[in-house]
Amino acid sequence: MNPVTAAHIHLFLCHVPVMAIVFGLGGLAFGLWRGSREIQKAALGMFIVAAVLAVPSYLTGEPASGTIKGLPGFSERILEQHQAAAGVALAGCITLGIVALAGLIHYRGRAVAGWFSVLLLVAALVVGVLIARTANLGGQVRHSEIRPYDAQAE
Repeated sequence: MNPVTAAHIHLFLCHVPVMAIVFGLGGLAFGLWRGSREIQKAALGMFIVAAVLAVPSYLTGEPASGTIKGLPGFSERILEQHQAAAGVALAGCITLGIVALAGLIHYRGRAVAGWFSVLLLVAALVVGVLIARTANLGGQVRHSEIRPYDAQAE
C-alpha cells in the first residue's frame, strides 16, 4: 500500500468545499422555492462547512505541490494560476461562511428573511464559480488531457 502524501490529503480535502457549495446552492434554491426555513438553514450550514474545510484545503496546497513537481504532465504555469485562484476562492468561501453563520445566529428560532436568502444565493453562485475555477485549474496542474488546447505545450 502506498503511503499517504500531502497530495492525497489535499485532493481529499479540496473536494469537500466544492461539494458543500454545490449542495448548499441546491438546498438554498430548493428551500426558497418550497418556503422551507429548515432547508434554508441547512444550506447555510453547508456554506459554513465549506468555509471551515476550505482552510485546510488551502493550507495543504503548498506541501502537495512539492510532491508533484517534476512529475510527467506537471505544469508550473497552471500551478501558479491555481494558487492565485485558490486565494481568491478561499477569501470568498470564508466570507460566505461568516455571513451564513451570522444569518443562522440572527435568524435563530425564526424564518430566514427572503432578501437574506436571495443575497446568499447570489453570493454562493459567485463563490461557486470561483471555487469551480480553482478546482478545474487544480486538475489541470497534472492532467494535460483536461487542459485547453492552447495550454498543452509548455
